Amino acid sequence: MSKEFTYRGYNLSQLLNMPMDEFIRLLPSRQRRSLLRGLTPEQRTLFKKIRKARALLAKGKKVVIRTHCRDMVILPEMIGLTICVHNGKEFVPVEILPEMIGHYLGEFAITTAKVVHGAPGLKATRSSMFVPLK
Repeated sequence: MSKEFTYRGYNLSQLLNMPMDEFIRLLPSRQRRSLLRGLTPEQRTLFKKIRKARALLAKGKKVVIRTHCRDMVILPEMIGLTICVHNGKEFVPVEILPEMIGHYLGEFAITTAKVVHGAPGLKATRSSMFVPLK
């Protein structure tokens, strides 16, 4: 038996039916202030794409949205969509889940990769040429 998803005491269907002003009051202060200031032109464009993708998803088509807008707050309307978020090098696909509500898109597309260094002496350069091989 799985536990039903809730956000601040509201289940997913209640969040989807809730007016945007009421939902914004549930968010943490940083996200709330960001949304109360209004959407930037990039965020507005993304929101239009999300609404269009929602309509296509209802018809049974799979839609992937690509965006550079990492500072968009994840809203209940986005759940179930796949949004490819740019991490500075490539677009990282992010499947929007209910648990992501209130977070930013950029949190799920990490910008830095783990650095893996090679062993000294292998594929020698001038500086590693004199490291003794074991």
